[in-house]
Amino acid sequence: MKKILVTGGAGYIGSHICLKLSESGYQPVVYDNLSNGHRDAVAPNITFIHADIRDRDALDHAFETFRPDAVIHMAALIEAGLSMREPARFYEINTAGTLILLEAMRRHQCHRIVFSSTAAVYGNCDVNLLDETLPIRPENPYGRSKAMVEGLLTDYGVIYGFHALALRYFNAAGADPQGRIGERHDPETHLIPLALQAAAGHRDALKIFGNDYNTPDGTCIRDYIHVDDLAAAHIAALHHVLHQSKPGFDAINIGTGQGCSVRDIMRLCQEITGNSFAVSDAPRRPGDPARLVANPAKAEDMLNWQALYRNPRDMIMHAWAFYCKMAGPS
Repeated sequence: MKKILVTGGAGYIGSHICLKLSESGYQPVVYDNLSNGHRDAVAPNITFIHADIRDRDALDHAFETFRPDAVIHMAALIEAGLSMREPARFYEINTAGTLILLEAMRRHQCHRIVFSSTAAVYGNCDVNLLDETLPIRPENPYGRSKAMVEGLLTDYGVIYGFHALALRYFNAAGADPQGRIGERHDPETHLIPLALQAAAGHRDALKIFGNDYNTPDGTCIRDYIHVDDLAAAHIAALHHVLHQSKPGFDAINIGTGQGCSVRDIMRLCQEITGNSFAVSDAPRRPGDPARLVANPAKAEDMLNWQALYRNPRDMIMHAWAFYCKMAGPS
């Protein structure tokens, strides 16, 4: 059974990946400092290491003890808006932290990695569907911190023989369809859980940041990808890096190819929960592109992967079921 070190494996997406790894015959080893993750999101049968990716000694001990066959690297700061106020933290953790991890991998002859990247590397492109041939022009330090790592992985592939694949996520949403785990950020910044909190009466109102974008209803359009589909994409990516014979780096979009506006998401949340909530308009947030929708053709061709849950309604229903299980509507 192959061992996979999952940095950030106690987080929202990481915990779903670990479930999928276990179900797919791998042995995940979670490495997480719990700054954004939850210890109880890691199943009791999964090894957990409480440590930071910037801790060289802890990384060396993890690699020496478990000798993983590959790494799935999830540990990072993810809030684009916060990156506009505190860019140094994003470069320290997302970029410099990844370099420390890559050097630990190199010391211990572990040269296969799946990296959590982001659609934010594309910036504000005026195209209907984003594909991997587009130039990298991130609009915020979050996107730039991830783009820098893609540059590192390119060099590590050419010079050090790494087998590396970056998955450029679009908007992860939903929860485990069986209700075992779900989204629990603190503070929460993602649209769907914020809307569900408002629907449950646990938040007074919701803000729409910008209603004058060049979109049909004036609000931002995003490609929402079910977290279960996203976890499955990691299994396919892992299989790819474990079995490819030639080292190198590549990047792949992980999305549905369908967009949904902020206003549409709010309407669906009210419809599914049966509860209305107050909505107010607010100024645009710096660095927010008007439209981010994936062209997923490369993932379908290269990884034989495609999203099963393509309708945001399913994502919201699973997220609402998990929310009610954890907190319950008021």
